[in-house]
Amino acid sequence: MSVSIPSYNFPHSIIDHTKVKKGQQIELTGEVTRIDEEGGRVTIAMGPLVTVDIDKVRLVEKYRPPKRKKPLRNMVD
Repeated sequence: MSVSIPSYNFPHSIIDHTKVKKGQQIELTGEVTRIDEEGGRVTIAMGPLVTVDIDKVRLVEKYRPPKRKKPLRNMVD
């Protein structure tokens, strides 16, 4: 499917197996690779690099599983 990203002037193709309709908004995720604060633009790796206006991006923290205080089992030699 081809999606239109605000402030990105090229079509972006994705594979999506959900039922979406034309005009429906979807959320795309990727790693931020560059921030241009002066120009107000952000480059995101979503397969290809995509550069969009900073106000079109929502920053979320990467999931990190909780650290265990003790091991799952004791290792006995």
